[in-house]
Amino acid sequence: MFYRESGDFKTTYAKDTQTFPIKLDRMGYYVILAVALILVPIMLMKDVGGGANYWTNAIFLPFLIWAVASIGLNILVGYCGQLSLGSGGFMAVGAYASYKLMTWDVPFIGELNFVVVVILSGVITAGVGILFGLPSLRIKGFYLAVATLAAQFFLVWLFNKVPWFYNYSASGQISVPTRSVLGFQVTGATAAPEAKYLLCLVILIVVALVARNLTRGRIGRSWMAIRDMDIAAEIIGVAPLKTKLSAFGVSSFFIGVAGALFFAVYLGAAEVGEAFGIQKSFLLLFMVIIGGLGSIFGSIVGAAFMVLMPVLLKNIMVGHLNWATDIAAHFEFVIVGALIILFLILEPHGLAQLWRLLKDKLRLWPFPH
Repeated sequence: MFYRESGDFKTTYAKDTQTFPIKLDRMGYYVILAVALILVPIMLMKDVGGGANYWTNAIFLPFLIWAVASIGLNILVGYCGQLSLGSGGFMAVGAYASYKLMTWDVPFIGELNFVVVVILSGVITAGVGILFGLPSLRIKGFYLAVATLAAQFFLVWLFNKVPWFYNYSASGQISVPTRSVLGFQVTGATAAPEAKYLLCLVILIVVALVARNLTRGRIGRSWMAIRDMDIAAEIIGVAPLKTKLSAFGVSSFFIGVAGALFFAVYLGAAEVGEAFGIQKSFLLLFMVIIGGLGSIFGSIVGAAFMVLMPVLLKNIMVGHLNWATDIAAHFEFVIVGALIILFLILEPHGLAQLWRLLKDKLRLWPFPH
């Protein structure tokens, strides 16, 4: 008897086009927000169960940061149809841009606010993404994937070989300075788990809202027109140059923000080849495929699945069944590969589409049609 729309009337166009048109959906959304914004930080602050650092570093921060990156890649792949395998390199751009900005003593200003650093890192990554998105005007499909893959290797090589990017450090690593937001330390070894969690959560909420509004507007419809049939879209007046580059720019901006958070808030120190290698690009693509192409909700669900699955497998196989750690890691690859094949064949729109089908069944039950 869930999701009944009897009595749930819409009297304005705004109510008819809202993100959650069904009242039960809106209530569930508000409950989830209340739990995430109020209950979870209180539990982390009081260290309920003594595992605040574990929950923050193993689950919450990776999920929130990867969700931001997944939304960015889904805009490019799911909404605009431009396949990219260079996401790890663009995350590296965001990470190294944030590092340079945080270690730059700006004249007459001094240290930049960390939120400003994150935004500027996204802007710099957007510029790099637009530059590497130029080949999309002439090539697409497999050839575009190869071009973005070349961008991945080039960016990793650049940050590894040019000492200026890591401030001539002897180790070649970058380490985050201590920074605060609204008086709460969010970077460094002594940053409180609840502060880091709340910062990443607020950024994810803002990114999701911005992405949702972009995809529902004129620019989002242009992206989807290019995705469905670029020649027909050009005939009806959609400019391929502007549309594709805007998708690369917005997508790279979100991925750059995620890269800055991944380095500064989550890792604390990073080496480009290990932290932002090609495996990160594939991991992000798997999140989008499993979660659902062309879905903001699917991006978040895909990130949650890819973060929680290894933790669950490790706890079951290593903690309870006493399997070797390497066997559990290989089993993870088997599961991910099988799921990708199944989703691409049976349900290309991923977990988000399965959730939509379940809701439709609930709305029709107990009637057969």
